Amino acid sequence: MKVYKSIGEVRFNFNTVLTVGTFDGLHRGHRQIIDRLLEISTNEGLRNFVITFDPHPRLVLKNSKKSPVKLLTTIDERILKFEEMGVENVLIIHFTEDFSQTPPERFVNDYLVTGIGMKKILTGYDHSFGKNRGGDYEFLKTLSKKIGFQIEKIEPFLCDGRPISSTKIREALKNQQLDLANDMLGYSYLLSGYVVTGDGRGRILGFPTANIIPSNPHKLIPAQGVYLVSVKIDNKKYYGMMNIGVRPTFEHDGKYHLEVHIFDFSEDCYGKLIYIEFIKFLREEKKFDNIEQLKNQLNEDKNNCLEILKNIL
Repeated sequence: MKVYKSIGEVRFNFNTVLTVGTFDGLHRGHRQIIDRLLEISTNEGLRNFVITFDPHPRLVLKNSKKSPVKLLTTIDERILKFEEMGVENVLIIHFTEDFSQTPPERFVNDYLVTGIGMKKILTGYDHSFGKNRGGDYEFLKTLSKKIGFQIEKIEPFLCDGRPISSTKIREALKNQQLDLANDMLGYSYLLSGYVVTGDGRGRILGFPTANIIPSNPHKLIPAQGVYLVSVKIDNKKYYGMMNIGVRPTFEHDGKYHLEVHIFDFSEDCYGKLIYIEFIKFLREEKKFDNIEQLKNQLNEDKNNCLEILKNIL
């Protein structure tokens, strides 16, 4: 897959089918668009292209009435997912306040028609772009007749009769509804982060942990609790259990800690970027009266994880 950081790097080719969007989470609604993109590319012999934005527009266009957006996917995680799906070309547009003022017609002409080349564009049912979000499906349909390109609108992907959205997935993750979030995503929620030095308490308990700092400070961290996870280190996959919370059994500073105990793993991974997939929510974080109670619970958690893995592997 080729990843471009500016429109000037892209070779013009009219025989291109493309789509544009932030695609935060690359959930099943987004994947429906990408799947259709790849289908058209194969059937009609067209180059496929995805145009996305970084930073997330809501991190740039701050709204005093809304809290800052938490990312379901960092740009690196998004690129990883695009590649897994089979996308051939991705242009990452650096999103700024100045860029947000680009009129929709100018964006279509400068980036899509004369920059990349566009025979056909796919758009989500509710997607809009450009200044004042004026570039919606009806705008593109009118412009397509004027300039001469094809357009196809992709209908929403429904979950329990309602369209999937990144907002609904964020809410599910914040409310310990991991199964629901993963169902809407179409895959296990992913978090990438760096392994840093901890206080060594896990090793004393017999459950050594890798302490994680997310690779992007705007990444959404799931709700407090204990999770069954998979962990990818140096392209090798392991399983383990992860605790997110304040470690109430010990004295704490009130800050969240992300700690993962990796099964059958004893290598040094300090400083490495690792990828964690959240498979199952096990239980809420709780305070124990003593260390023995905590150790017993950790053993029970591990046994629960191994039982779940027996059924899914």
